[in-house]
Amino acid sequence: MSEVSRIAIVGASLAGLRTAEFLRRGGFDGKLVLIGDEEHLPYDRPPLSKEVLRGEWEPDRLALRRKSYDELELDLRLGRRAVSLDTIAREVHLEGGESVGFDGLAIATGGRVRKLPNQPELAGLFTLRTLDDALTIRDALKKASRVAVIGAGFIGAEVAASARQLGLEVVMIEALHTPLAQSLGSRLGYILQQVHERRGVEVHCGRRVTAFLGKDRIEGLMLDDGTDLPCDLVVVGVGVEPAVSWLGGSGIELDDGVRCDATCRSSVPGVFAAGDVANWYNPLFEERMRVEHWTNAFEQARHVAASLLAGPGEAKPFESVPMFWSDQFDIKIQGVGRPRATDELIITGGTAEEEKFVALYGRAGRLVGAVTFNQPPKIIKLRRLIGERGGLEAAAEIAES
Repeated sequence: MSEVSRIAIVGASLAGLRTAEFLRRGGFDGKLVLIGDEEHLPYDRPPLSKEVLRGEWEPDRLALRRKSYDELELDLRLGRRAVSLDTIAREVHLEGGESVGFDGLAIATGGRVRKLPNQPELAGLFTLRTLDDALTIRDALKKASRVAVIGAGFIGAEVAASARQLGLEVVMIEALHTPLAQSLGSRLGYILQQVHERRGVEVHCGRRVTAFLGKDRIEGLMLDDGTDLPCDLVVVGVGVEPAVSWLGGSGIELDDGVRCDATCRSSVPGVFAAGDVANWYNPLFEERMRVEHWTNAFEQARHVAASLLAGPGEAKPFESVPMFWSDQFDIKIQGVGRPRATDELIITGGTAEEEKFVALYGRAGRLVGAVTFNQPPKIIKLRRLIGERGGLEAAAEIAES
């Protein structure tokens, strides 16, 4: 085991909290500091765009830890934003002038919402990332009649579905020619578009917002084809970017997040990254990736904890099969692997019209990704097959079983 007596974790996120828990479970009995820029204890984010937004869950249901925090013997610093990192002195500098020393460091700061270049500050115009964001939007939805969602990725589509389930008029605008065209391809994206349109969402694809209408409060959107869309509430859901601005000048190499090797170690010894912020080399796919999904944050946290406690040269590669899911209306979408829009795509095990099927993504005959609509039992088998570098033929047998 490494000679580490002080570990700091920056980011009171799923990845941050789980790293702390796995460190204690792994036998670390030294000083452990968890730093978070929100006042809340670590909470689960996926329900924010669904159950919380629809008023079905209250914040207490989001707690990531039900047991007492006392068991972890954490020095918990909430509402304290990290502003810089000194890798020579081995210190994290916090807002207000305080510093936290460390021997080992885990960076788990997640992401920050992207905004549109022309996005103004208007009442009724929101982004969704935090619990406070979700509660604010939830209150605003109670007074709204027509909602516009900009962006048809998973978060945007979930917000659109939730607003529609609340009985509101909903319009969703996407710059790509279909939702998820870059990540899952246009064929699957069009299927998702039809899911929304069948349930009353007005979808505009291949369109960009050129103007936000309203003086003090949002009143509508202007699209690049001249379409005027009246609305009284807008949620911008155009993705997130890694929260790494505080690492500028630290010597930590940045490249769409914290650039890590296969073990999730950064360019500085003893400093690792986990979750949305980590850009690491995954040997299973022989490519560098950054994954913004719950399962990756959990599994990477476990790996980073083990790496922090490992002796010199003992840390192992994080060779994982990413997994993701999204609940929209009565559709449970689950995905695994590293699908690309350019992959060979096979839809089997049902049909798009039934809204129940399996989509298989292949490269040179190898299964590299799978997405299921309302087929939960099959996704774990397909994930295992990807981890075994299995082929499309075996995947099709699973999908059709």
